[in-house]
Amino acid sequence: MRQIILMSAAAALVLAGCSSTPETDSGYHDWPTPNTVVEGPVPGSADDFKSIGDRVYFDLNKYNIKTNGDATIKAQAAWLKKWPSVGVVVEGHADERGTVEYNLALGERRATSVKRALVANGVDGSRVEVVSYGKEHPEVNGHNEAAWSKNRRAVTTIR
Repeated sequence: MRQIILMSAAAALVLAGCSSTPETDSGYHDWPTPNTVVEGPVPGSADDFKSIGDRVYFDLNKYNIKTNGDATIKAQAAWLKKWPSVGVVVEGHADERGTVEYNLALGERRATSVKRALVANGVDGSRVEVVSYGKEHPEVNGHNEAAWSKNRRAVTTIR
């Protein structure tokens, strides 16, 4: 008889545990389902950075940032402030005209101009590295102004 009473009490406890009272929120309902498709680049990724604009173009033999480059610099600075653990490399480039030495120096000045602008917009300078490729890595092959204008650039890339 005692065993029947104990088994009845155990069954009552089990059934009481299955009551319809809501449990505390575990937060699991907020997790995405395994087959959720995310549109666009992953936030904070190199593709995400490229989507805001990674190039600033320059005039012939110049390294000052043109007005249309200001918007790109501001967008890059805002993105970098949002992702403070990300470092970047600013690559300076030149078109094919001029000596190797001249174009390396010009590419360095262009990359440094972009770095200074990023720092002026609130980015910590230690996160920005500068490198010059001069005329060694053209974006567009060609021997005309259309090609040269695309090769006179600074490209900011994620480290």
